[in-house]
Amino acid sequence: MARSDIILASASPRRIHMFRERGFDPQVHPADIDERLPFVMPPETAVMYLSFAKAAHVAEHHSGLIIAADTIVVYEGEIIGKPLDEEEAFRTLTMLREHAHQVITGVCVIDNAQEPALKTCLYDVTDVYFGTYTDEELRAYVQTPEPYDKAGGYAIQETFGRYVDHIDGDLDNVIGFPFYRVEPFLEEPVAEGSVAGDTAAGRDGAGRTWNGGKGR
Repeated sequence: MARSDIILASASPRRIHMFRERGFDPQVHPADIDERLPFVMPPETAVMYLSFAKAAHVAEHHSGLIIAADTIVVYEGEIIGKPLDEEEAFRTLTMLREHAHQVITGVCVIDNAQEPALKTCLYDVTDVYFGTYTDEELRAYVQTPEPYDKAGGYAIQETFGRYVDHIDGDLDNVIGFPFYRVEPFLEEPVAEGSVAGDTAAGRDGAGRTWNGGKGR
């Protein structure tokens, strides 16, 4: 039976929609935390650190199955943030053109409705391969509002998805939440450690795939 006390520590419309389209109606309590990292760490560690910080913050004020996430874009080992202006968006997407990059999402689950509390963090990785696009197409795109609230300056499910050639991994992870990795927690209590915190499940086809933007 599905949990009725799910708390989503995120105001992301994309994550909220993922839950609701699957029949879950989580409480939404965004975590107001300092998202600066205390020291340099690998991208996979960084997303788990931030997702745990978000979940722990919400757990101080609420009881239930608390789920937090953090998504980043990584290219050649460097984390790519949200572009601040048109020129930064243009440079970022020019750099990613005809190359592969990684989208990494960390997820933390804290169930403080059971004793002892369950605490599990994991991450998922999807390789995203961009096709080609002209500078003129890119200039037109960066003049829209779309790039500026998204890591890497794009969302695969929005207009820039037409330039994604293919992905290796889970589509939902690219959108911002690897839902299939969390599904085991959404039923009534599970044992700690039932979902492994590694990337293997994110690359074996268990999640949703992408058709390369065909027909968009």
